[in-house]
Amino acid sequence: MPVDTNPAGQSSLSIGKVLLVGASGLVLLLLFLPPVVLALRGVATRGWEGLPDAGVTEAVLLSLLTTFVTAVVTVALGTPLAYVLARWQFRFKRIINLLIELPIVLPPAVAGLALLVTFGRRGVLGPVLLGLGITLPFSTAAVVVAQLFVSAPFYIRSAQVGFASLDDEIEDAARVDGATGPVLFRFVTLPLAKRALGAGLALSWARALGEFGATILFAGSLQGRTQTMPLLVYNVLERDIDAAIWTGLLLVVMALITLVIAQWLARDREPEKRVR
Repeated sequence: MPVDTNPAGQSSLSIGKVLLVGASGLVLLLLFLPPVVLALRGVATRGWEGLPDAGVTEAVLLSLLTTFVTAVVTVALGTPLAYVLARWQFRFKRIINLLIELPIVLPPAVAGLALLVTFGRRGVLGPVLLGLGITLPFSTAAVVVAQLFVSAPFYIRSAQVGFASLDDEIEDAARVDGATGPVLFRFVTLPLAKRALGAGLALSWARALGEFGATILFAGSLQGRTQTMPLLVYNVLERDIDAAIWTGLLLVVMALITLVIAQWLARDREPEKRVR
């Protein structure tokens, strides 16, 4: 008896593949086309010729300075917290994890408003800060605080996963050899988790570099003082589109390099797990 080749099934499968490829192509087009058009537009208009007069240099230097400070503070304060969350068991741990990750999904404008009502002159901690001679809003320090608030969770989460994935037997062996406390953490735990920490720091830095909403509400947009690269793009968009495009291209390139580094660190961490 002849075997039914089921032409209808083949037709259905073919239609399914077409729909799958078509949907994938539309998403890729949506993701790839805007950066490509941005780059082509920048080259075509020779927008770099007007950069010195648009405040780009000041914005780039300020962004690099504030994100560097943010990264240092994130590592200094976030690493111990990530280790505690990864290796200790205590009540309300899940709630703490939830609150730490909340800024990731919080609307940027809401994040800026929250910072303003907390650290502003009339905020909850405003009078205390004023008594100490500290005024945060609309200052360079406010830029760092805003960047820290929105970007630190990326590092803490990645570091927490890295610490949690470590083999306890390695640390136990180090303890047998006499390594305890800070020595164990410095020479055993940190080296083993360095790739996870590096990947998290790269993503955290990229998020800080692109921060806009919380910064403009909490720190304002003062050239040379609080105007970072994303704020410059917004401010010069109407009067100097070329400067905005080239500032945006700088952000794209810097973010792309950071993502490549983060993916390289994450990929190189996988073979280490398989060896153990």
